[in-house]
Amino acid sequence: MISCPDVRKDVIRQHYNISTLFYWLLWGRHIHHGYWEANEAPQVAAQQLTERLALAAGIQGGERIADIGCGMGGSSVHLAKHQGCTVTGVTLSPFQRRWATCAAMLGGVSGRASFLCQDAETTQFDPGSLDVVWSVECTEHLFDKPAFFKRAAGWLKPGGRMAICAWLAGDDPLSSAAEKAVYDVCEGFFCPSLGSERDYCGWMTDAGLRMTSVQDWTSRVSRTWEICRDRCQKLGIRRLASWIDPDQLIFIDRFQTLLDAYNTGAMKYGCFIAERQP
Repeated sequence: MISCPDVRKDVIRQHYNISTLFYWLLWGRHIHHGYWEANEAPQVAAQQLTERLALAAGIQGGERIADIGCGMGGSSVHLAKHQGCTVTGVTLSPFQRRWATCAAMLGGVSGRASFLCQDAETTQFDPGSLDVVWSVECTEHLFDKPAFFKRAAGWLKPGGRMAICAWLAGDDPLSSAAEKAVYDVCEGFFCPSLGSERDYCGWMTDAGLRMTSVQDWTSRVSRTWEICRDRCQKLGIRRLASWIDPDQLIFIDRFQTLLDAYNTGAMKYGCFIAERQP
């Protein structure tokens, strides 16, 4: 695991309060990578990542789901609308909670998708109350990842699943240059640490879950950052950010760093499915 000890939780919250608009301008309603099968449009690829994770997690319809790090509610609304699931989204950002609530209303699923402004590291669900704990690109921002997985495993019913997509540090051993690249991504994207594939499998197993699927999606998702980089340049996003909040510039300036980290193997993108034993 590569750590960046200077990251603070209040900075993460502020980042998402401010940068959600930038994400929407760059990418649309999903705050996560796209998954490319061919030459799809970015908005199609972003939707496909949600659909791919739902398929991997064995979503059949009607499950009770906690969407940890729900962002603007894209995945929550999709799961409620197209799978008939009851979804509770959790976000650290009050701005994102309001946005997601509006998205659910506009999508006609406000009765099945609700949103909480809470810290994922302290939020609580009743033991054994969930069919699925779902989290797309949120665990990167957690300060105590093993503790989260132990708590979240307890929320699952016997046979319930945990479905995680996460940015990862590359496989050990990493060169000093690769470690520096991962550190720079942590700093620019406000991640207190990035775990490896082995770390995630260990954390879930130690939480009492059985790993059922581990997939490397790096080659399918890395195009995200080529598109974000190019759109930033075309739309003048960096200049806009400098007017609104100059502290966001480090985030924009590290797009190429993240892309390079994927291309060199310093980082990976993983999909993990684990099951609570009956």
